[in-house]
Formats: sequence, C-alpha cells, structure tokens
Amino acid sequence: MRIAVVHRERCHSRKCGTECIIYCPRVRTGDETVILNEEGFAQISEELCVGCGICVKKCPFDALDIVSLPEELEYPTHRYGVNGFTMYGLPIPVKGKVSGILGANGIGKSTALKVLSGQLKPNLGDVFFEKDWETILKRYAGTEVYDYLKTISEKKLKVAVKPQYIDNIPKIFKGTVQDLLASTDERGALNDYIERLSLTGIIDRDISTLSGGELQRTALAACLSREADFYFLDEVTPYLDIHQRMVAAFCIRDLAQKRPVVIVEHDLAILDMLADTVSIGYGKSAVFGIITRPKGVRVGINEYLQGFLPEENVRFRDFSVIFEERAHKKGSDRLDLFLIPGMEKRFSSFHLKVEAGVIKRGEVIGIVGENGIGKSTFAKLLAGVTVPESGKLETTLKISYKPQYISADSQETVEFLLRSSAKNFDSSYYQQELIEPLALRPVLASPIDTLSGGELQRVAIAACLSRQADLYIFDEPSAHLDVEQRVAITKIFRHFADGKDSAILVIDHDTYLIDMISERLIVFQGEPGVFGQVTGPFQMREGMNTFLKLLSVTFRRDKSGRPRINKPDSYLDREQKASGELYYAGAED
Repeated sequence: MRIAVVHRERCHSRKCGTECIIYCPRVRTGDETVILNEEGFAQISEELCVGCGICVKKCPFDALDIVSLPEELEYPTHRYGVNGFTMYGLPIPVKGKVSGILGANGIGKSTALKVLSGQLKPNLGDVFFEKDWETILKRYAGTEVYDYLKTISEKKLKVAVKPQYIDNIPKIFKGTVQDLLASTDERGALNDYIERLSLTGIIDRDISTLSGGELQRTALAACLSREADFYFLDEVTPYLDIHQRMVAAFCIRDLAQKRPVVIVEHDLAILDMLADTVSIGYGKSAVFGIITRPKGVRVGINEYLQGFLPEENVRFRDFSVIFEERAHKKGSDRLDLFLIPGMEKRFSSFHLKVEAGVIKRGEVIGIVGENGIGKSTFAKLLAGVTVPESGKLETTLKISYKPQYISADSQETVEFLLRSSAKNFDSSYYQQELIEPLALRPVLASPIDTLSGGELQRVAIAACLSRQADLYIFDEPSAHLDVEQRVAITKIFRHFADGKDSAILVIDHDTYLIDMISERLIVFQGEPGVFGQVTGPFQMREGMNTFLKLLSVTFRRDKSGRPRINKPDSYLDREQKASGELYYAGAED
C-alpha cells in the first residue's frame, strides 16, 4: 500500500518548473499520474504512482512525500483530503484512568483527540464521500473503542477540551479571567482550582495581559471545571514551572478518579507521573501516523525512548535517547569566558538580586527556578535589553538572545530571516549543523506568520544561533517541541558551545532537557512575584539538590538513567529527602 502526500503550504507551482510533472516516468508515458489541480497544487494519483520517488527528489520545496506502508495498515481512521495526512488507530479512553498519547509533532495526536472529542467525524480514509455512523461503527465492531464511538454517534457524550495553543484564547475571548472562568463553572469546583492553580492574584486581570504560564493555568482551570463525560488535554505543561506542573498533574489525577482523561504531553517526567497507560504515536510527521494500543506508562515511555516497539516489531527511530552522566559527575573544568557582575533590578512589585558568578568557555549552563522569580529579567539584563538599577554590566562579548515569547507577525519567509542573520547560510556547515537537525528545509519558503508553534520555536533557535556571538541565551526553547526535537536541540547546543568555544545559557522547565544538556546550573531562589535571587553557577548535583529542595520534590533514576518523579511522601521520597540526594539517587533494580 502506498500513500502520496502533497504539503500544500510548501507547494509553489508558480515558483518552480513543475519538476514533479516533467520528470515523472508515468507522465512521460502518457498517464496523468501527477497533475496540477484547480487550485494550482500538485496532485498525485496513488493508483498510478509506481513509487519511484523521482518527484520527491526533484521538488525544490520538499513539498512531496511518497511512502510505502505495511500491508497490515489496511484501514485508515481519517485522512485530510486528497494527498493529505492519514491517521491509523485510536487511543482508548478508560473510566477512572489517565490515558496518555506520546509521539512526535505532526503524527496525529491532536487529530486523535478531535475524533474522540467529537469535533472530527472519521472518514475511514475516504476523502470523497462522507461516512455515516453506521458504516463507521461497523468498521470498529468488536473493538474496545466501539462503545465509545457509539456514544459519540448518539450525541450523548459531553466532552471538555483544553486546546494545544493557548495563545489563541485572547483572540477569541475578551474580558477578565473571572469572566472566562465563571462561564465554565459547571461542577462547583472552580474555587478549588483557582486556589490550587494560584489564580487568585490574577482573577481580575484582562485575558490579554496574561503571561503564557498564567494563560495555561487559566485554560486548565476552565477545562477541569466543566461538567463532562470525558476530558481531553492537549499539552498542559508549556510555560509552567515544575511546581506548577506537579500541581496541575495532581488536579488532573483527582478528576480522573471519577472521569476518563486523555492527555497529550511531551514532558516525559510529568507524563510518567500522571498517566496510567500510554499510546505511542509513530510514522512520518505530516504524512501518516499510527496510534498503538495502550501500554503501561513506564514500559511505553522506555520503548519510545529506545525507538523500538517490541509488540508491534517496529523500529520508528534509528537512535535511542540516552541520559548521560558525563557532566553530573565530573562537572565543568574550562577557561573563564564572562564574569556575571552583582546586579539588582527593581520593578513596582518585584525585586531581583543577582550574585556574581563565572561563565566558562564551551559550556552549557541550565537556569532553573519557579515562574515569576526573575529568570527572563535576568536573561534580558545579560542581553542588554534592560538595564540594572545597581551594578554595571561591562563586557565586549557579543551576545545573542532568544526571548521567551516569539513574535510571529512577519510575512517574510523563513529563509529571508535566516539569511539576514547568517553570513554562511549557503555553506554545507550551516546546512548540516542547523537546517537539517532542526528540520527547517521544508519551511524555508513559508512566511513566518504561517508557522505552527513548534516550527516557530525551531526557527527562533536557528536565528539565535545564526548570529556570531560569544554567549547565547535561550529562554524556554523547548516550548511546543516534541521529544525528538528536544533531543536534537540538546545535541546542537552542546556541539555549538564546544565547536565555537562560546557558552550557552538555557532557561527551561523541562527536567529531562536540563538533565541532558547542562554542565552546571544557575538556581533562582526567593518568592515568585515579589523577590528573586540568582545563585550559582553550581555543579549539577549541588544545583539540582538546591533547586528541588525549594520545591520539596525528589527524582529517582531507572535502569536507563531516566529521571522519574517520586510520589510525595512515598518511601523513596522520604529516604532521598533524609539523605539530601533529591535528584541523583541510584538506578532502580
């Protein structure tokens, strides 16, 4: 079985010589295997295509994909039009449990949520004729998902959904946080969520003034407050610190005792703690995706990190994600690059104090701390975006800075943006070190304002690294990136720091990312929204123990070296707190 996908956002028939048509062997024999449709996009006949792949290689915009599928993938769940993305399989919501979906971006996780929430009626791969529910149910007769789909077809199911991209909320709702939440309080649980998610202080603020973390917590409270039969949560951790992530996880767990919850999440530490089962999504991004049957959460996550699914006998990634202990034991022994001076910055209700510290050449330093404690302000001080009240930043170093919130209002193309930042854009070095690892080639011709959240994040990372600098500062580079993409940026950052003898500072809340990337840590202490103090850099062990002690959270490691959150007040949690080793405890048996 073969599927052909045309990525319309990349197909620019007016800018190319329609090589896909000219070089197609079947077209040369007189068949209409590849044509331009009425909208000017390429259209490939999957019945006539022989799968030679010539058109894929000849397309200058990487707009085509032709993939041969295993024979057992006979029945698609849904397809987005002719030559569109195809999804196979569905996760199975279970009452009293949290079901997780784990997979790369563009693999069909959000599509699965739309089908299960009733927002999208599956077409079983038929893009020409709408399927009635009788036909759909007949396809799934005898399966575990049959009863669920039957309830959807009878319109007896009420669902609550938290969307993936929360930054769209201010565009469709005008008013205060109180106005938004009041309309969702259907279970009488709103006041409890407002207190637990720390929304009391922002309840009277306008939605348009909220930060990403505040907006995320508001969206979660709005979803969980609704009266529904099923709850679907698409990425709850972006912009939340580890403490807020755990609070959100406990809120979801409490609800899941009575109602089924399905969650899509890229933070593996939180997914591990939160979910009971996990379905793996694999395939080829934006081409096809396969959702597996549920697996135990520990087994599922480890199989995903290994890139191999034994039950399905499928290897979907040619490398395993490994958690190294290189920097955690020996620390950083390098030459000094930059002295962070003692500084202070005051706002009307917040005070940041920076202790002096040294950044070394060729190292990657992680920056950790709660939200609202001054991490982004610290980054802006170093980057020269804002000026301290006391202390003086004197340096001849060139600094490149990627902010937390990225503007996407430009109509310039990705290639134009990167060429304006990089003098060596056409070099093989630049292509191999940035364009290929960040998977940017397919979007080079796309305008900035058409990119998804993950694409925009990767472009911003590339733009920051494109500038010649001694110090690179990244504020939350993992937001909206999947696990593979997060692994890719850890390798890029470490290689960039070593190869250029520069240093990289990374502010992030993903514990796995910080664990893989950092040689030392800067830790923020204080009271969020009131006072923040910058301490360090510390060696990794000391830094993580200092940070986690502030949050009263402990981690253990399994056989693979993967950090896992201990349940509060569990035996391991109490034992590690007593020993003072909150993060680097030994591997599980």
